[in-house]
Amino acid sequence: MSTTDSAAGRPRGAASTVLALVVLAVLLFPLYWMVNIALQPGESLAETHWLPTSPGWDNFQRALSGQGGSLVTSLVVALGAVVVCLALAAPAAYGLAQLGVRGSRTIVFATLITQMVPGIVIANALYSAYVELRLVNSPLGLILADASLGLPFSIVLLRAFMVSIPREVVEAALVDGAGRFTAFVRIVLPMSRNALITAGLFTFLFAWSDFMFALTLNTTDDVKPITLAMYEYIGAHVSDWGAVMATAVVSAVPAAILLVVAQKYVAAGITGGSVK
Repeated sequence: MSTTDSAAGRPRGAASTVLALVVLAVLLFPLYWMVNIALQPGESLAETHWLPTSPGWDNFQRALSGQGGSLVTSLVVALGAVVVCLALAAPAAYGLAQLGVRGSRTIVFATLITQMVPGIVIANALYSAYVELRLVNSPLGLILADASLGLPFSIVLLRAFMVSIPREVVEAALVDGAGRFTAFVRIVLPMSRNALITAGLFTFLFAWSDFMFALTLNTTDDVKPITLAMYEYIGAHVSDWGAVMATAVVSAVPAAILLVVAQKYVAAGITGGSVK
């Protein structure tokens, strides 16, 4: 590259950097404003300052004392949904990828189509079934419902990854005397670790942020996830926006921690199935 081309490239690179920073600032501003309001105790929404000049933790204390139980409920439901989803998705993906199931591509396509069904339709159908099964207002009911949110995505993702696993590796385990289930548990699952972590993370996020099932499948306050608890703050005459924002910040912490910890596995899990 000539000196002229290099000099011309610097302004373009600087402009791209500035544009990227502006876009990033716009995207992060709602998060900053949420934290800003949460740190300003006793302030009305109209009087909120651009900077928390006198930050306090009163809003967070009220959020934890009032919504701590809902946070625990959300955590239990989200982790339970991850366990149920992966327990169903991993064997299904293995069968579609390695066992030569006839019409596997059609099954995968149909699985993708299920994600296009509106959530309210599924919630109403589940409510009728849950009444008969006595799963309304129960943690198990929410776990099963939220697991269904991540199941199609998990099956497609795990299947794409397991297709890239050489059949010779599984066949070698079978020749050594391992059964199909043993080969699946000891060979396929460890090799699919990145995809499993990715599927589990997205299922957790789906369940953690679910509002439709939490609202439809609960008629009492016995099982109240954090999304439903926050909804009770919001109305025509909301005055305690500090507590609302503090609850939102606290509820975002687990998801943010998981994303930071698992980001390298997510990148490997999403791209791993694209190369065979």
